Amino acid sequence: MKYVQVVLVLLFTNQIMGQDTIMPLWPEGKIPNHIETDEREVRSSTDIVRISQVQQPSLEVYLPAKKHATGEAVLIFPGGGYEILAYDWEGTDIAKFLNGKGIAGIVVKYRLPSSTSQMNKHDVPLIDAQRAIRLVRSNAARFHLNAQKIGILGFSAGGHLASTLGTRFQEKLYQPLDNVDNETARPDFMVLGYPVITFGAKTHQGSKKNLLGEHPTQNMVDRYSNEKNVTHQTPPTFLFHASDDTAVPVENSLLFYSALKDKGISATLFIYPKGGHGFSLALNNPFLKGWFDEMVRWIHSLN
Repeated sequence: MKYVQVVLVLLFTNQIMGQDTIMPLWPEGKIPNHIETDEREVRSSTDIVRISQVQQPSLEVYLPAKKHATGEAVLIFPGGGYEILAYDWEGTDIAKFLNGKGIAGIVVKYRLPSSTSQMNKHDVPLIDAQRAIRLVRSNAARFHLNAQKIGILGFSAGGHLASTLGTRFQEKLYQPLDNVDNETARPDFMVLGYPVITFGAKTHQGSKKNLLGEHPTQNMVDRYSNEKNVTHQTPPTFLFHASDDTAVPVENSLLFYSALKDKGISATLFIYPKGGHGFSLALNNPFLKGWFDEMVRWIHSLN
């Protein structure tokens, strides 16, 4: 009986030690633009894990075995129309696949725009994104990362957030809280999967409405149409999209690719004939699933 008890204790200890690190983005009680309300986070699990009404944003860190590690890291922004986060489908599953390639995968549970629990809700996802990459950089030594090889990957509305970070990383949207905020928020590279880019004619209306509200001004529409915000400091970018995407038209990726090209930014674009929207790893499609290995080769080529 004692032997069984010892084995169970050892197994439990190993499980605890093997868990991935979950880190709060912000010091307790110091979340920018936050309003205390009775709104609570909602998590549902049917075919995928969906998270909404995020109150405490965080990072979930997945690290490869040290012998495999390349020192590269990717922060992952799941999609969900700025209404929910497709947390495993476009988050933790992606992180685990990255680990298999020696790359750290870090899932960002970012706040979604809420008129109830936030001030200036349109700024809140970007505020969390800026803090997320700064926090990873400040912990680069702890996680055995190269602080100059930290990129971002966003899907759908998460792609809009990632491209917002990649084009507006220098904006000061919150007061610095600690030494973490001394780090640069500029990604070293950017990957955008079937991303929402524009809030113009070819936009995804749900993402636009959830972030900017029912009747945004033209100035706000332009501010969050990221093809209009590319600069010479925007990082190298890899895009992939399906031509038959009816939710987020492929023109979103084409607009961003063109803007990158006009600014002389290195850009790679894969357009697949079929795939629709929200295909994630596309493991059941032998052709479409190739985007992942193409992305990994591209990341390694940046070294």
